[in-house]
Amino acid sequence: MIKKIIFALLQFVLFLVAFFAGSLLPVFQILPSSAMAFANGTRAFEWDGVYLMLAIFALILVMEALRKRLRSAALWTAMALALATVFGLAMKFGFKDLQT
Repeated sequence: MIKKIIFALLQFVLFLVAFFAGSLLPVFQILPSSAMAFANGTRAFEWDGVYLMLAIFALILVMEALRKRLRSAALWTAMALALATVFGLAMKFGFKDLQT
C-alpha cells in the first residue's frame, strides 16, 4: 500500500511538472500555440500543458496494461492526474494575459 502511495505521489509530481513545462512551450515559441481566449479578450488559456499531461497519462496506462497491473494501479494514476490538474489550475499554469 505504501508503495502505491509513493508511486502515485511521484506521478503527481511528474504530471504537475509536465503541465508547467507544457504551459511554457508556446511562450518560448518551441511549439505553436493552441490558446483559447476568454470572452472578455484579456486572458487566454494554453492547452499545451494539458495535452502533454494527457499524453503522459496514456503512456503510463499503456505501460501498466503491458505489465498487467492496470486494475490495481490505474485508479492511483487517475487520482494523481486529477490532483495535478487541480493544483496546476489553482497555480494558474497555462493562463496568460493578452493585454501586454
